[in-house]
Amino acid sequence: MYLLIVFLPIIGSFISGFFGRFVGRKGAVLISTGCTATSAFFSVLCFYEVGLCSCPCYIHLASWMSCEMFDASWGFLFDSLTSIMCIVVTGVSSLVHIYSISYMSEDPHLSRFMSYLSFFTFCMLMLVTADNLIQVFFGWEGVGVASYLLINFWFTRLQANKSAIKALLVNRVGDIGLALGIMGIFSVFHTTDISLINSCAYLFKDTPFFFLGYEFDILTCISILLFVGCVGKSAQLGLHTWLPDAMEGPTPVSALIHAATMVTAGVFLLGRCSALFEEAPAALYFIAYLGAMTSFFAATTGLVQNDLKRVIAYSTCSQLGYMIFACGLSMYNIGVFHLMNHAFFKALLFLSAGSVIHAVSDEQDMRKMGALIQQLPLTYSMMLIGTLALIGFPFLTGFYSKDAILEGAYAHYSVKGNFSFCLGSISALCTSYYSFRLIFLTFICKAQGHKHYYSNVHDAPVIMAAPLILLAFGSIFGGYLSKDMMIGMGTCFWNGSLFVEPEHLFFVESEYIPQSIKMLPLLSGFFGCIIAYYIQMMFFDISFNITTFEKEVQSVYIFLNKRWLFDKVYNHILALPSLFIGYRITFSSLDKGCIELFGPKGIILFIQDSSRIMRKVQSGFLYHSALVMLVGITFFLSTTGSSYTFIESNLFFILSVSIILSLHLTAQTNN
Repeated sequence: MYLLIVFLPIIGSFISGFFGRFVGRKGAVLISTGCTATSAFFSVLCFYEVGLCSCPCYIHLASWMSCEMFDASWGFLFDSLTSIMCIVVTGVSSLVHIYSISYMSEDPHLSRFMSYLSFFTFCMLMLVTADNLIQVFFGWEGVGVASYLLINFWFTRLQANKSAIKALLVNRVGDIGLALGIMGIFSVFHTTDISLINSCAYLFKDTPFFFLGYEFDILTCISILLFVGCVGKSAQLGLHTWLPDAMEGPTPVSALIHAATMVTAGVFLLGRCSALFEEAPAALYFIAYLGAMTSFFAATTGLVQNDLKRVIAYSTCSQLGYMIFACGLSMYNIGVFHLMNHAFFKALLFLSAGSVIHAVSDEQDMRKMGALIQQLPLTYSMMLIGTLALIGFPFLTGFYSKDAILEGAYAHYSVKGNFSFCLGSISALCTSYYSFRLIFLTFICKAQGHKHYYSNVHDAPVIMAAPLILLAFGSIFGGYLSKDMMIGMGTCFWNGSLFVEPEHLFFVESEYIPQSIKMLPLLSGFFGCIIAYYIQMMFFDISFNITTFEKEVQSVYIFLNKRWLFDKVYNHILALPSLFIGYRITFSSLDKGCIELFGPKGIILFIQDSSRIMRKVQSGFLYHSALVMLVGITFFLSTTGSSYTFIESNLFFILSVSIILSLHLTAQTNN
């Protein structure tokens, strides 16, 4: 059963991709969706056995690489953390498969699309079930490849090409850090087995090593290198630029990869290697600060975005910041709990956005929508449930995890805890504003779109509506049903899969913080809704004039709308100089210059010039050939000297005269 969880999606992907023309569109859809749904069913059984019954399972499948001290095998570790991730990955993936049947029904390459979705699911399952870091890296890279294929699914669109390449290149930067971290772990621990690494991490605490004459803590360096990989995959500040642009892919791709599963791989890695990170306090400080800044940056950027999917994408980036700084504060259980809850309501938001886009002829600009509440009542209800869960409305899913993160940050009583709490609270206010701004602009404000947008508006069909309803139930009840199990006081659910040092258990203190602090997220959500209502509904003309004609406000608006100018800075500081160096130096001067001049091209030019000269010398006349022979013999004799001359002088004289006479006679004959 455990192996079927992992390998059923790749079987469906293989059949849909390579035999799609034989089984047909319906056959490819049924096979890929059936395999993924079966994997989800087995994941539920795995959750019952491993998570609820506390029976971890380890499977050694086969040997992979074995070289002296290095040994990596295909092994699968199913513990509580893995069971949660399997539920998230296979559950959301199954619903996205079902949703895609209707959403992509008119696409001629539906079989290929379903194959890519199943391939991504397989790679993600390989990542979360791996028992060693080499296999984790295999799944990590496989997820990147699947992401590239899905973003670039409509490969005839130039913007999709650029977004896919950008996602691939930015993630490669983070992958270099992860690869270096794995190498560092092997050099210290002499193994890549995750269980052994977590068990032996405390033995190397405060162990120094020297690099370029400076002393560093070995575990801190390894932890930061691993976190660089998390920064790339989970779109943290600095390597976040690929996530909003990745919305160029089909909407089911956004829901599956960039909301629920792929971007959470970094959070999973922090939880999986929690014992290692706990022995590197400096790395935890770095993680907490960067996560808090990412949350704040993404929340402020989402305030003024106008693309429907891009707003939700920045919301994803902000929520990932919450998960990351929760792990930086040693609250791994709350971070993973928020990861699970976020998968439900963010997938619901993305699929609801896809329903809106599908209904209004693929229009994504919210300023060209409005007044859709009557035509799309089901989609509006689903979008509202997802929005309320996102902002942490009481007793919905987000309320139990998002508020717990902020309360735990406040109860940390440290600089990084206060920093994270302040930025997280501001981000909660911004999240409420742009979430309700999306609701008002899309559904409630007066119609702003062209007439033909509204001529064929229709609500989601049954196949698209069913996943929305199931995700809505998860967004309403998921947090309530699993809070005590995952983050309750004294729970033994994690059973050693997450490790926290006793002095880092600050979540207990969150039960005794002031009530006003506990009410702060609720007040932030309320005030964000009020501000969005007044700006978008009551005083829209005034706010439009202020942002248009007031230079100071306009500058702030442009700064936030252009994503804090990160793309502009990267283009001018990194991209353009790299392209200039690559073209002017490496391509023009080296490749097309020195290498070709002294390499194959130079040899070819030399042969061509030599042959051109030889063609002029070889005229075809006998006397020309005899003259060349005479000159050559004369040159040879004059250079070798008399001691080496093998022809007597008299004989040489006779030979020379005879050649000259023969040339003269030949010339006379030709004339």
